[in-house]
Amino acid sequence: MTQDRAPLAATSATSRRTLLAATAGGLAAAGLAAPAAAETAGRPRKPVREPFGTLADGTRVDRWTLSNGGTRLGVLSYGGIVQSLEVPDRHGRYANVSLGFGDLGDYVALSPYFGALIGRYGNRIAAGRFALDGRTYQLPLNDGDHSLHGGDKGFDKRVWDVEPFTSAAGVGLTLRYVSGDGEMGYPGALTTRVDYTLTAGGDWRIDYAATTSAPTVVNLTSHVYFNLAGEGSGDVYGHELRIAASRYTPVDAGLIPTGELAPVARTPFDFRRAKTIGADLRDGHEQLLYGKGIDHNLVLDKGITRAPERVATVREPSSGRTMSIATTEPGLQFYSGNFLDGSFTGTSGRVYRQGDGFCLETQHFPDSPNQPSFPSTVLRPGDTYRSTTVHSFGTD
Repeated sequence: MTQDRAPLAATSATSRRTLLAATAGGLAAAGLAAPAAAETAGRPRKPVREPFGTLADGTRVDRWTLSNGGTRLGVLSYGGIVQSLEVPDRHGRYANVSLGFGDLGDYVALSPYFGALIGRYGNRIAAGRFALDGRTYQLPLNDGDHSLHGGDKGFDKRVWDVEPFTSAAGVGLTLRYVSGDGEMGYPGALTTRVDYTLTAGGDWRIDYAATTSAPTVVNLTSHVYFNLAGEGSGDVYGHELRIAASRYTPVDAGLIPTGELAPVARTPFDFRRAKTIGADLRDGHEQLLYGKGIDHNLVLDKGITRAPERVATVREPSSGRTMSIATTEPGLQFYSGNFLDGSFTGTSGRVYRQGDGFCLETQHFPDSPNQPSFPSTVLRPGDTYRSTTVHSFGTD
């Protein structure tokens, strides 16, 4: 795995160190905090913990800050939420490129999964029901007639045990949570571990692992809303996006896959060549009407792989910030922020409106437990669920 991901980090590491050295004085003059000297010299800073608030039952929630390779990551123990993700633009000026809140209460009461770890099952399961080994299981219906992102109290609403680490791979956090047998209707006690790592090149790597006490279904992902111009800066329609996917999974009016793997050619879902996110959003395609924009799973050409392979790149022209995503997963849910409705005030104090952020959720396909032709999401005792996704940042 380390050898496989080295090429992803190499280019960004070199450009990031050059950029930081050239702009440190300018950052100081602008009143923006530059990474610490130890970090720019290749020695990561130790994770820092601070209180972020208390839940109604008295449970403390912490905020952890990671910094390495010019990237800074703020993570909450509640939901494993990425509360902030700061990277520099082409002039070395930092901005938080993830949507979120400055207050724990807003995450509890309002959040549309901003920055959260999603489980047990990312995306939708039709009618909240699936059969496994001759038995039918019923999940909470929290998305109309369907179950979404693990139910009304999924992994995004749990407090995770968090342990910091520093290793040869970088600086990071290990998050652990045990989901009891029957939690949200899912069978088996699921023991979950997620590692967030910031590498020396400034990459953010996520490694997921889970084991179960009984046959179950698992599909873990991260639900960060990105805006590479900076959260609260406006819509993302001018971001240039490329995704290595020749097919997608069409959905019905309830956003449940029909089972078809349809070609993206001559549809708004064709990102095989880079185009702006907003290029075809008003195309009039029936699938766009269902999702009020794009909220679809793209079938990655590479399929399932043992090591993460690059599948998507994003560029924001005004800032010059770029992001690439590599994953072991076979699918990528592209969501164009269609349901942001102006009712959320973010960390910048600005209101989030439709299209002010986008998600690229690496995953197995939605409703796979009810779609025999889709890659299986079944996990059995004695086996280990594993998935890795790497976000690499840079500038042009």
